[in-house]
Amino acid sequence: MNPLQTTIRHAPTGPVLEVNGDLDYTSAGDFRAMVTALTLQPGQRLVLDLTGLEFCDSSGITAMIVARNHVHAADADIALAAVPDHTLRVLRMVGLDQILALHPDSEAATRP
Repeated sequence: MNPLQTTIRHAPTGPVLEVNGDLDYTSAGDFRAMVTALTLQPGQRLVLDLTGLEFCDSSGITAMIVARNHVHAADADIALAAVPDHTLRVLRMVGLDQILALHPDSEAATRP
């Protein structure tokens, strides 16, 4: 079990949330609270950099959907960067790859 650690940095396109550890039942609530507390301006893009994501269960997937809904309510955009293969497989199985922009890394996701 790897505790979830997040770091926020800013890019020209908007905030980048670096996610490390496990996004699961025990951490998804804190993750949702953090994301929904972000103030986004219309046209900005929130990037979830998943380079350090080690495990993601259904609660983590739900937290990503909550993040998407929060971002869209602010008339902003969301992108996932460096999605690990094990999580990418799940996103594709449930069709979330069709509604979440996927990028190979945060540099690509933060290009205007």
